[in-house]
Amino acid sequence: MTDLKQIYRDYIDCLNGQAWSNLGTFVADDVIHNSNPLGLAGYRKMLEQDCAAIPDLRFNVEMMISEHPYLGSRLRFDCSPKGIFLGLPVNGRCVSFHENVFYQFDNNKIVRVRSIIDKAALEAQL
Repeated sequence: MTDLKQIYRDYIDCLNGQAWSNLGTFVADDVIHNSNPLGLAGYRKMLEQDCAAIPDLRFNVEMMISEHPYLGSRLRFDCSPKGIFLGLPVNGRCVSFHENVFYQFDNNKIVRVRSIIDKAALEAQL
């Protein structure tokens, strides 16, 4: 059986390296994010916008569990978003927060992403 954990680690390396041209190695052409059918191009655009809004964005895996074809991860972010982030006036302040995200894989690629960001943790820091 495929090692989804290793595929995921490689995917996170791709994100942290902003190697957008390699994103299709890990993400399906018809990927869905939180019920939105973004497709690979839309998913890439979302990530590029995230990196533009948060220049020091780095995905840190704190927890990962996998039961094929699913993988769950708790990501930690320590970063300084510019301006408004998630509707909050962060304005370059250093904040820490988590994202809980669940992935569904098919043919070793991410086909569905369900994520929730801990906005309350951000609000508490502001």
